[in-house]
Amino acid sequence: MRSTRILLLSFLSLFVFITSCNEKTDPNSNIETKEEVTTTEQKDTYDVKEFYSKKEVDIVMRDGTKLHTTIYSPKDTSKKYPILMQRTPYSSRPYGEDQFRSKIAPNEFLMKEGNIIVYQDVRGRWMSEGVYDNMRAYIPNKKDKQFDEASDTYDTIDWLVNNVDNNNGNVGVWGISYPGFYATYSLLDSHPALKAVSPQACIGDFFFDDFHHNGAYLLSYWRATAVFGYEKTEPVKESWYTFPELKAKDQYQFFLDAGPLSTLDQYYKEDNVFWTQLKEHPNYDEFWQKRGIIQHLKDIKPAVMVVGGLFDAEDLYGPFETYEKIENNSDNYNIMVFGPWSHGDWARNKKRQAIGNVYFGDDISLNFQQNIETKFFNHFLKGEGDNASGLTEIQIFDTGKKEWNTFDNWPPKNTEKKTMYLSGNDLSETVGKGFSEFVSDPKKPVPYSEDIKMVFTPRKYMTDDQRFAARRPDVLVYETPILSEDMTLSGEILAKLKVATTGTAADWVVKLIDVYPEDAEDTEETQKYLKMSNYHMMVRSEVLRGRFRNSFSKPEPFTPNQKTDVNIKLQDIHHTFLKGHKIQIQVQSTWFPYIDLNPQTFVPNIFKAKVSDFKKETHKVFDDSSIEFSVLK
Repeated sequence: MRSTRILLLSFLSLFVFITSCNEKTDPNSNIETKEEVTTTEQKDTYDVKEFYSKKEVDIVMRDGTKLHTTIYSPKDTSKKYPILMQRTPYSSRPYGEDQFRSKIAPNEFLMKEGNIIVYQDVRGRWMSEGVYDNMRAYIPNKKDKQFDEASDTYDTIDWLVNNVDNNNGNVGVWGISYPGFYATYSLLDSHPALKAVSPQACIGDFFFDDFHHNGAYLLSYWRATAVFGYEKTEPVKESWYTFPELKAKDQYQFFLDAGPLSTLDQYYKEDNVFWTQLKEHPNYDEFWQKRGIIQHLKDIKPAVMVVGGLFDAEDLYGPFETYEKIENNSDNYNIMVFGPWSHGDWARNKKRQAIGNVYFGDDISLNFQQNIETKFFNHFLKGEGDNASGLTEIQIFDTGKKEWNTFDNWPPKNTEKKTMYLSGNDLSETVGKGFSEFVSDPKKPVPYSEDIKMVFTPRKYMTDDQRFAARRPDVLVYETPILSEDMTLSGEILAKLKVATTGTAADWVVKLIDVYPEDAEDTEETQKYLKMSNYHMMVRSEVLRGRFRNSFSKPEPFTPNQKTDVNIKLQDIHHTFLKGHKIQIQVQSTWFPYIDLNPQTFVPNIFKAKVSDFKKETHKVFDDSSIEFSVLK
């Protein structure tokens, strides 16, 4: 919505209960899973089977493919209900009309008040027919029987509104993570009955979300390749893929011992389509470009509420870009909610909301579900459906002050640009004339976390204490004096590095850190071996694979010892660095095994690099390097 639209009220706040209906943790390993997150974690006695009936149907798409669809309808048929749908690659289980999910709908409020809830296995997954295509490309101006996820959504909605009893003709779509991608997809060539859509932690582009960040491969997501890479030939109720069996419980040591990415071929053969695609397309070529959905978000009609977590390690790029592109290219109702959550936290009812060691407040997710999410869907599916929804355009959590703020625009207009330089050990407004340097050794990379663990996809590290990194010789540290007043940074951060390397390739990592004062108190979330006194809270971080500094499609080597510009966009923040704290920037070149190792020798494809390609090199960061950000007035 534009700032000229009706101002809406304020609100409050939101993680993810991984239901028994979704992909499961590998029982052989102590891992965290990247799974579909759909509904709230609750400890009450509500029985879905008592209030809902269940029906399973196979809906025929325009090309003849049948998609398995599960429909939960309220047993109270005295009134008509809207349809709330989620399309998922993670299964609409449990299968069988006598088998019920323990929780349905986006949240308990929408479940208990009565809605027709629909889950569908997307094409090529689980009980649906067809061939699965990871991030299937959108086809504009489709002809005859051409299909994509937009047409599959359209055909499904068309069948539902014409065949499901007691529906009121209004449809809403929601989803978190990959289902969030399908939610975004529903906006393209949307069905007239589609009135409200909430893409949440939505993937926007697989070269910038999840498996890549600015060209760097996220090795920490390697195990998730099993979920997306194996195709099936017929409908199945049980998993047709398996995860690599690993004995290791120390991911850092496992991947360090494994060596170059090519050695991981022993775990994924050519039958893993996604692993093959990753290896064959290391650059942002046409394969990846056509799978991005951001560029197609124009002339959107349904109302949209984009939801994201400010500490989402998996999908932070997608939600911000989705909101921005719709806002700039459509005239629909479009709002944004960002809370102090990791991936999908807003769908879980957790009393104390914390990310790792950092506690943000109580009942934040519950308040979001009741006062924002439910209000959004009810207004557009059961109510007036106009712009006067009672919700504000931008609702975002200040992760420093630990309170909600509302704005009419994002980024906020009442900000001023500020530039600070990386001079010596200082983060200051004075430009230096020298440089700092460090030796980057692929045999001793900087860990992304000091925890010893094996995770499926990382989450906690997004607010982790960075003292362990600050004390390494291969991490450069720049910080302000102790702040004499609060400073709120709002919007994106741009690191404009001036660098040189003795090699021909390098990664560059920039971290923005809030250094707590000595008297900061511990909370019940504080790890036993830590103290919050002088805690180095990571607020935002990002990597750029240096070969892509000028183009993600056309990689190029560094010229050894030549001063070179490397600009890194860090995703948006809304964080107040409080009086008594310090602002710190860390710069490093390895971040292991969050990202894979750069050989520091330019090779055409790092997935095919040899052991002999990996070299120890010296990197310089010049004092005229800067950090640009916006300060809230």
